[in-house]
Amino acid sequence: MSSLLSKKLHVDRPLLIGVFVLIVVGLLVFSSASLGLLARNPEIFKSVKMNQLVLGLGCGSIAMFIAVRLPYRIYRTYALWIYIIGIISLIAVFIPHIGMNHGGARRWVDIGSFSFQPSEVYKLAFIIYFATWLAGVKQKVTTFKYGMLPYLIVTGISGALILAQPDTATFGVIAMAGTAMYISAGAKWRYIFAMGLIGILAIGILALTRPYIRDRIHTFINPTNDPSGKGYQIQQSLIAIGSGGVLGRGFGQSVQKFGFVPEPIGDSIFAIAGEEFGFVGSSLIILLYLFFALRGLVIASRIQDAFGRLLIIGIVILITAGSMVNIASMLGIIPLSGIPLLFMSHGGTALFFTLISVGIMLNVSKYQVKKI
Repeated sequence: MSSLLSKKLHVDRPLLIGVFVLIVVGLLVFSSASLGLLARNPEIFKSVKMNQLVLGLGCGSIAMFIAVRLPYRIYRTYALWIYIIGIISLIAVFIPHIGMNHGGARRWVDIGSFSFQPSEVYKLAFIIYFATWLAGVKQKVTTFKYGMLPYLIVTGISGALILAQPDTATFGVIAMAGTAMYISAGAKWRYIFAMGLIGILAIGILALTRPYIRDRIHTFINPTNDPSGKGYQIQQSLIAIGSGGVLGRGFGQSVQKFGFVPEPIGDSIFAIAGEEFGFVGSSLIILLYLFFALRGLVIASRIQDAFGRLLIIGIVILITAGSMVNIASMLGIIPLSGIPLLFMSHGGTALFFTLISVGIMLNVSKYQVKKI
């Protein structure tokens, strides 16, 4: 069977349609979930709405359009500088009067009236830089010096800066994306096995040294132990999802968003979606993310350029792994993570960089080999 590169460079239409549906559904879910905030504090509601619509959706859509038209290979040229910017942005959260403390964590940078979450900048910078390295070393990636060692270094840098905030879940997603890229580039099985052991050891150390991680694990094992305290969020989330039944209460009809479920527009937004759209609607949302992931991986398999292929794999894992972690934690399948549901949860910075990442994917998709 022969394969030819299409003469006219067009973005992958199924991926574009899938992303468009995710954006529309995300906007609808967010709009409904934010009604609880409107009832409690109209002023904060206006600020949150503007942040999501103007910075996230508005500026993000413009940035995505630019990324679609910008040849993706340009990122390889400036990969090191992009990565340095990502590192500097992470360090900025620890600078007095710039880094912002919220809920015991320093994960935001506040400059005047503008604030953003540097980890969102770093995630994309990490993918671009690591894809550049792996594509550059080619077959040498199978060696320890050019494969395993660089993987440990960039992952270690990520861990040192992000765990210090602390933001364990975000580091976990970055590590998953980096691991998937490394494996796809041709890592040897003995190194993959070693990574698995290192990951298990790291989780054990974090559980022993971070009290909040121990608490989340204890709550996961026994969610009914402290229903009005540490187990409150998961209990209310399960109540919301369970009360949705098969078809849900209906769009905008959630009861739990009015002061019951913590963070109804944040990491608990899937619980509100489950309450309003029920099992059928929740399943369709999950299928949307799975379609996005599968379509992305199909495109990656058709890209002959190693850098473009690894870019797509890294971005796909970043978006879908983070989203699946959020959904799984709301369903009580894994401990609570605090990770937002991308395309839906409140977070202008997260939505902005998610749309840029999607734009890069769409640009890479122009160069896929069409099998005929």
